[in-house]
Amino acid sequence: MLAVTILGNNSAIPAFDRHPTAQVITLDDHLFLIDCGEGTQTQMNKYKIRRSRINHIFISHLHGDHYFGLIGLITSMGLLGRIHDLHLYGPPPLIGIFNMQLQVADTQLPYKIIFHPLGDEGILVSDNRFQISCFQVFHRIECWGFIFRQIRPPRRVNAEKARIAGVPSSFFDRLKWGENYETQQGSIIENSSVTDPAPKAKSYAYSADTLFNPELAAKVSGVDMLYHETTYLKDLEERAVKRYHCTTIQAGTIAKYAGVKQLLIGHFSSKYDRLDDFEKETRDVFPNTDLAIEGVSYLVQ
Repeated sequence: MLAVTILGNNSAIPAFDRHPTAQVITLDDHLFLIDCGEGTQTQMNKYKIRRSRINHIFISHLHGDHYFGLIGLITSMGLLGRIHDLHLYGPPPLIGIFNMQLQVADTQLPYKIIFHPLGDEGILVSDNRFQISCFQVFHRIECWGFIFRQIRPPRRVNAEKARIAGVPSSFFDRLKWGENYETQQGSIIENSSVTDPAPKAKSYAYSADTLFNPELAAKVSGVDMLYHETTYLKDLEERAVKRYHCTTIQAGTIAKYAGVKQLLIGHFSSKYDRLDDFEKETRDVFPNTDLAIEGVSYLVQ
């Protein structure tokens, strides 16, 4: 399974019960955090996101609405007893800011932070099940997007067939990854006899804050779901250009050029109290568009 849960969908200023950017990506049995705006911890509590399952955090850029919640989250993880490593990815200056915050507070974390500075487009994390890569977008300062790709989706366990064959439910997770089951008598239950084939591998791209640029379409070409910022409605295109952001029409155009299947839009300006027009305008260009609504998990189809 590949899904994205929205914790924050607003731009710089929290408003109208909307919060700055943060998303949790569920990729099979892994959780990843993209950006960590102010209020991310509160949103995690509200929507029952388990901090302990997050081992990788990706920060797109160093504007405050994308990382001002980071130091609080990381110190809370320590207070809650975390001892296993945490991987942090972001622009190179991030680690200096982070270390300074720990130093002035005389804070010692009980776990290790492994920092990965972003500098080149390419693969950041890879194993036999998934791959995560980064790409640069076109913002006022250095800014990065991320692509999550399933390499080997899990098979689907047929619970009824498995129980009839004598496979205990405690072994089901191993069945998902193709293992056969050996009974106490030494006979082998073939995996294919109690599971169904895995679905097609899915992909999700997070494009971060960006000026409209058709080159972006090539970087996210063909993904199943694209998240793209829509800070403004179409009548404020001139303001979007000046602030290195995008409008509804521009986001829909990138999705159309890229040939993606689904478009998720967010990073809404605090000048708007209602979001209906964002969905309508974007769907005029790219019909399969949804608003990124806080607390909602979107399954990548």
